[in-house]
Amino acid sequence: MPARTAALDAGKVRTWQLPPEPAAVARARRMAGGQLAAWGLAEAEFTTELVVSELVTNALRYGGAPIELRLIRDSALICEVSDGSSTALHLRRARVFDEGGRGLLLVARLSERWGSRQTPTGKTIWAEQSLSTESLAADG
Repeated sequence: MPARTAALDAGKVRTWQLPPEPAAVARARRMAGGQLAAWGLAEAEFTTELVVSELVTNALRYGGAPIELRLIRDSALICEVSDGSSTALHLRRARVFDEGGRGLLLVARLSERWGSRQTPTGKTIWAEQSLSTESLAADG
């Protein structure tokens, strides 16, 4: 994939700082849903809210402050959650009676692509969803 050399228009990126508390998960879902509505991407709302919920929950459970949610609308919709921990991700298969362990598998199933990268202050986990042709045409 070629490197991106042009900056995105400010109207295509939305960033929120989240407090390191469980209530941040519901707040992040609401903010993401509101932003998708503003961008005219209602068809992506359900999936994006699930991805946001899983990634923010992981940041709270296994990461640390500061926690940041960022949505990027470009040729695809990218959801990024950054946290202050450099701990590597561990994708694992949950057993039938496990209450946790399915979050990243769910993100992988709902996304076209996903991954993580180290940052100077921790890590970022990202998930990319395709946008419909109508959504891209409405963007102009």
